[in-house]
Amino acid sequence: MFRSALLLLLLATGCGYNAIPTAEETAKAALAEVGNQYQRRADLVPNLVATVQGFADQERDVLVAVTEARSKASSMQLDPNKLTDPAQMARFEQAQGQLGNALGRLLVVVEKYPELKSNENFLALQTQLEGTENRITIARRDYNEAAREVNTMRRTFPQVIWANTVHTAEPFAYFQASAGAEQAPTVDFGSGSN
Repeated sequence: MFRSALLLLLLATGCGYNAIPTAEETAKAALAEVGNQYQRRADLVPNLVATVQGFADQERDVLVAVTEARSKASSMQLDPNKLTDPAQMARFEQAQGQLGNALGRLLVVVEKYPELKSNENFLALQTQLEGTENRITIARRDYNEAAREVNTMRRTFPQVIWANTVHTAEPFAYFQASAGAEQAPTVDFGSGSN
């Protein structure tokens, strides 16, 4: 009895039964890092808005848009237990994209204020924001790679047996490039008719 249980245990560990949950946890950890980086960006926004507001109070519409987008993005969380739901990922990406767009408009407004562009606090915040955007890109890439490993594992032998019998076989959703990402951005330094 003990020998057969031991043999069954050895067969189960060598046949890929544990590989899927291990890969899923890796993907969930990678997703958590994506969330950490988006939170880091959201945490920078109030300081950035306050710094810009001190110099450019007449740009209230842009500042309000950034604050509202931050609030919406911060309230949108990804449920690690629903990584197979592409609609959840799309809603999250949309909220984060709106914050990114609002921050982009804010940085364009800053171009009108040379004294702001030379402010130490603003420069430090801008540098932190740029670094955070890079970290977000890397974290999203790492999550997509972990999701790819889970999805591939669920379709290859011997894990496919476990995926179709014991574990869920639904593929994990990926982060996608934003709509229009293939287009080069239009740069306007205000040299047109103003």
